[in-house]
Amino acid sequence: MVPRPMGAGRRRAASETVGVKMAAMSWYVLLLIPIGYGLGMFPSAVLVARAKGHDITAEGSGNPGASNVARLLGWRYGAIVLVADFAKGAAAAGIGYAAAGRPGAYVLGCAAVVGHTYPLRRKGGKGVAAAGGMLVVLFPLIVLALALVWFVVARVLKKASIASLLVVVAFPVAVGLAGYEAWEVAVIAGVSALLVLRHLPNIRRLVRRQEIDVNLRAGPEAPMR
Repeated sequence: MVPRPMGAGRRRAASETVGVKMAAMSWYVLLLIPIGYGLGMFPSAVLVARAKGHDITAEGSGNPGASNVARLLGWRYGAIVLVADFAKGAAAAGIGYAAAGRPGAYVLGCAAVVGHTYPLRRKGGKGVAAAGGMLVVLFPLIVLALALVWFVVARVLKKASIASLLVVVAFPVAVGLAGYEAWEVAVIAGVSALLVLRHLPNIRRLVRRQEIDVNLRAGPEAPMR
């Protein structure tokens, strides 16, 4: 008999485990994808800004997200949008988790992130908060730690985009170091790649030193000169 290479058994077992998990994901989870996408499409930033007489897609950075709302209206309104966007991802992932465990949470959570970043008939957001909501269902401790990192970096540098990019890049690394399975690391890396793609305009502005500071005060910013 030819001796089996070291570690081949474990790799095979891991592959079989992934196959079993994916097979266990009932077909009705796929039918729930539109619900996840619909949750992600909920226009929290647009509604909050409109209630205060602003068009969030035409002011500030033009991004319909919590950071731009904070720039225009102050951190309290930005926090409302942040919680709402976070809740969208968490609700979608929670429904998926209840239906089919972790694979289901990934499917519906990712659908919510896509719904937030690429909604129908309007401009989408960056997806960080929606992704954070999905991930808190799956990795609560990692999310808590990196949320603290985001706050400190955003507070010190006054650049939400730098804080977001740092957290987005760090998340799949943290998941891998925590010992989660390779397929989960791969999915998180894919989500991170999408979020980095959505931040390309911010990266260009950072390179040109034109990125707008985030407003952490209670009131709106002074008019830009």
